[in-house]
Amino acid sequence: MQASRPAGKSASAFRTISEVSEELDVPQHVLRFWEGKFSQVRPLKRGGGRRYYRPEDIALLKRIRDLLYSEGYTIKGVQKLLREGRAKDDGAAAEPAAAPASGGLDGQKAQEINEIIAELSELRDLLKSANKRAG
Repeated sequence: MQASRPAGKSASAFRTISEVSEELDVPQHVLRFWEGKFSQVRPLKRGGGRRYYRPEDIALLKRIRDLLYSEGYTIKGVQKLLREGRAKDDGAAAEPAAAPASGGLDGQKAQEINEIIAELSELRDLLKSANKRAG
């Protein structure tokens, strides 16, 4: 499957966070959250903290997204896979999070929960930094 890309950009061109967010259908704050959780995700940062993602960064983020949202892994599970080098597309061997049972979460609900958690973590960090400045 050919990855979608903005008109006029080659496949090897760097992408901004907004382009990656749109391509992966993942909010920007979730990408920033994953950057903090997965040390392997290291976009280039330029002036003002602007992030630029290489094609290999995007491929890794796609795999993280698929493991979390489609295959039911937890963040810790994906971290373990990445540490052990087993997060390739050829069928990861680590245990996924509990498979949805009759009352389990489907992929969409799990995605929504992960997004809420990411947003809450970001808010917590903002409050901590505001507290340090005020204190």
